Amino acid sequence: MSLAAKLQLRQSQSLVMTPQLMQSIRLLQLTHLELERFVDEEIERNPLLERVDPGAESTVEPYPETGHDAMASETDWFSDEGAVLSAEAMADKLDASLENIFPDDPGTVERLGPDLSAQWKSLAGGGLAPEGLDPEDLAAAAVTLRDHVAEQIAFAFADPAARLVAGDLADGLDEAGYLRTDPAETTERLGADPRLVAEVLATCRTFEPPGIFASDLAECLALQLAGRNRLDPAMKAMLANLDLLARRDFQALKRICGVDEEDLVDMMNEIRALDPRPGLAFARGTADAIVPDVLVRQANDGSWAIELNADTLPRVLVDQAYFARVASQARNQAEKDFLGECIQNANWLTRSLDQRAKTILKVATEIVRQQDAFLVHGVRHLRPLNLRNVAEAIGMHESTVSRVTSNKYMLTPRGVFELRYFFTAAIASAEGGDAHSSEAVRDRIRQLIEEEKATDVLSDDSIVEILKKSGIDIARRTIAKYRESMNIPSSVQRRREKRALAGAAA
Repeated sequence: MSLAAKLQLRQSQSLVMTPQLMQSIRLLQLTHLELERFVDEEIERNPLLERVDPGAESTVEPYPETGHDAMASETDWFSDEGAVLSAEAMADKLDASLENIFPDDPGTVERLGPDLSAQWKSLAGGGLAPEGLDPEDLAAAAVTLRDHVAEQIAFAFADPAARLVAGDLADGLDEAGYLRTDPAETTERLGADPRLVAEVLATCRTFEPPGIFASDLAECLALQLAGRNRLDPAMKAMLANLDLLARRDFQALKRICGVDEEDLVDMMNEIRALDPRPGLAFARGTADAIVPDVLVRQANDGSWAIELNADTLPRVLVDQAYFARVASQARNQAEKDFLGECIQNANWLTRSLDQRAKTILKVATEIVRQQDAFLVHGVRHLRPLNLRNVAEAIGMHESTVSRVTSNKYMLTPRGVFELRYFFTAAIASAEGGDAHSSEAVRDRIRQLIEEEKATDVLSDDSIVEILKKSGIDIARRTIAKYRESMNIPSSVQRRREKRALAGAAA
């Protein structure tokens, strides 16, 4: 065997993911909020990109044209030189003294001075607007649970030591109002008397809203019932066996609490009226509103009109004029290379945004075509659909359709749905016909259970038989899985609850 250097020529194919191609793929799966942030970052980096804001050009006049009799002209308040009129001259124009107009400070207008005349003239309200002042900055801050408790502590405890202990306990409250720290830790940390800590905690548990400073759910409900003077021995026994209540084991609860069915139903109704998380009333979490990416409406001819929501599409332009002007003044090769990279990235971004919009519209159009029966008749007519069906119909790869349908929403006459909602598994037909959508089968199961009576509660096997008569071939374990996903209890638990409610109604 000999070792020698050789020169060989080989031909092969490979897929190279350029940064621009990776960017285009990533843009497909971004939500409109993420896309806005991405575009803002690109505009900061690239001086050739410019955002087009249709609301920038406003034709609204500071003052409506209401005539000289209805409103004095804004120039009437200033002399020909632009200075603010004197108090006497202004009083002549108003035909009243300034004391009647500004009773608190009749010299306010006169003290403004000529340098503020432009600001005064620009305001429709006739007052000064400090630069950079946001009206929201003047709004009162939301009261948190900690603030609400601190106010009650200040009034409940006169002793500084007790107030210090109460503040330390309040620091252990979670957002639901439960005390998540051990009072023994407060005793050790502050070196306080354990009896003082116990007394302070007992007082704090009388604060509003009722139920705060509880250590668990049973104690939280007990505090609220005690405030209503309804914490009797039977109710204490029920709170000590909340697990039986969750399982709807009413026979065991009646035996433990020593009450009949009517009293048991009344006790259950009282517990349902309580707040298991009283501290959440002060939570100020922001909920983002869903902005649909696609709008679907019915046209006059009965077809579906599909369009993209303009509010979710960032408007970006490439400033070619600025590029030409700056490129002609480039002093060295580094500046030319930088401008060349900027113009290339800017053009690629605009093309990527345009391609993203076209792809979303193409996928949404095919979904509407496939799910036309759902839009007309409702969820019972939702067809089974997968990503491959849509990808083959529009000539795209399945992964592209997956990215497009991720976190995108469609506004239809039946509500707002995520594009993923229309992709459901297929359940075979018992008669050999078209398959049924799993979402439609879930809705059918929900309806059957809602319509059942206390004397005829449907088991999972009974639901299987009913669906088979309707042409749906489904297994019992699938019924149980769908029922549990909808938080519907078993037939045994439903029977107990319905019989208890029926007995109370009788």
